[in-house]
Amino acid sequence: MKSKRRDDIVQFCRENTLLVMTMFSVFLGVVLGFGLRPLNLSQETLQLINFPGEIFMQVLKMMILPLIFSSLISALAQMDAKESGQMGASTVLYYLSTAVLATILGIFLVTVIHPGDPSIKGTDISEAPSDGNVSPLDTFLDLVRNMFPENIIQATFERMQTTYVAIRPKIASKNGTSGNIIVKRSIGMTKGMNILGIIVFCTGFGIVISQLGERARIVVDFFVILDAVIMRWVVTLMWFAPLGITCLICGNLLELDDISDIASVLALYVFTVCAGLILHTIITVPLMYFFITRENPLPIFKGMIQAAVTAFGTASGGATLPMSMQCLEDHCGVDRRISRFVLPLGSTINMDGNALYEAVAVIFIAQLNNVQLSLAEVLTVSITATIASIGLGSVPAGLVSILLILNTVGLPVRDVSMLFTVDWLLDRVRTAVNVLGDAFAASMVQHLLQKKLDQADARHDYKTELKGEIELLKSAATSRRPSFTMSEASKELFLTHANTAGNSRIGSRIGSRRPSSTNLHLSWRNNNIEPPYTPLPNDENV
Repeated sequence: MKSKRRDDIVQFCRENTLLVMTMFSVFLGVVLGFGLRPLNLSQETLQLINFPGEIFMQVLKMMILPLIFSSLISALAQMDAKESGQMGASTVLYYLSTAVLATILGIFLVTVIHPGDPSIKGTDISEAPSDGNVSPLDTFLDLVRNMFPENIIQATFERMQTTYVAIRPKIASKNGTSGNIIVKRSIGMTKGMNILGIIVFCTGFGIVISQLGERARIVVDFFVILDAVIMRWVVTLMWFAPLGITCLICGNLLELDDISDIASVLALYVFTVCAGLILHTIITVPLMYFFITRENPLPIFKGMIQAAVTAFGTASGGATLPMSMQCLEDHCGVDRRISRFVLPLGSTINMDGNALYEAVAVIFIAQLNNVQLSLAEVLTVSITATIASIGLGSVPAGLVSILLILNTVGLPVRDVSMLFTVDWLLDRVRTAVNVLGDAFAASMVQHLLQKKLDQADARHDYKTELKGEIELLKSAATSRRPSFTMSEASKELFLTHANTAGNSRIGSRIGSRRPSSTNLHLSWRNNNIEPPYTPLPNDENV
């Protein structure tokens, strides 16, 4: 019995080497971080420890733009405009619903647990940066502006954001003073990729390609192959994840300040946020998924373990996007056309973890200042947190989001700096929650639209052929010897085409027994798929 169990463990580790290494890297990073703290390492040493993690994050973020372009366009180009519209509406409605539920759960828990203790206000807390003029209206308008960028190239590195400029009147008042300072809104550009605008552009581009049908096959050909190339690259890069995650977590722990004076209050605050995130992930979202699909949610948890661990290690939903796509398609069986649309959109607007975290943080600060929020103010917090989680989801550390909500209900912003000491941990947890939420959204959308997608495919023969070509590309991307690899689905599709079309050119390729020098040739103009040479059972009959 023990020998069999040991063999099962060894087999599991061999089949899931990257997952085991990634989980071990999280543990190793925590151990090294706390173990090296007593040494009081210099800033140069901390910089060297963080360096591999910084490079790993930069490489992953480098892949976000080409991945969104290739995956989103190639997915939507294979769908009808009607199915694309239904998928978009279902996805956005689901994301809004889960964000509202997460906010309500966070407000309930922080009210019941009450982690804020006004007695610690005597502790010296440094001033937090203030941005008191931020309003929910500006946040919403910025969200809409970024959806329609005037320059798609500029959207790859800048996004629009409302800023506030203090202007002193030029004409002095009668008593000789210069008068009150006027704050003027200014719409400008800030650094950061405008992912939402890129998604809107790619969505429209893919839908138009779909409407062109067979005339645009060569364009779809390009994006499908580009998508396979990028995913192959990402799979290779993910083997560096254990080293990068270890350095990132270790560096975060070593950079923490001494928080012994407020440790008990912060510990209760962390417990409240984590409890809310866990309850939302294992109860709220699965129940909602079950009521919609009547399917067991456990396979999604099992299939997304690698993506969730990667999200926890990197604290970036965008950097986890390639791994999420791979897990969702390979382990959960989600149609790639759905995953390539839902996941990029979810990495931008599906911020359930952020919505819950921001609601808890604001009420926690109110409790620290012994402020009793009215029912109207609590409703304001819930609505603003939901809007901020969508409109400001890409802002690091959620600083602007929390400041926005504090300003809305008239709470002081100086206590926000206290939250920064534990935000490194909460940021990782809520990122993992967001990634799992995206997976459930994609599975739910597949349940609602899969029959319609299949019916649309039946009306277009070239889409069936395209599925076979994508299957071959996936085989090439995951095999060490792609020129000699073909999945069972690809074999079946190839045999169907060979028997029905009777193409002599394909028969001569197989009959010659000569291995192909290239692993895949896509011939859409002749409606033929030329797969690599693979011995088939009925070679003699061709």
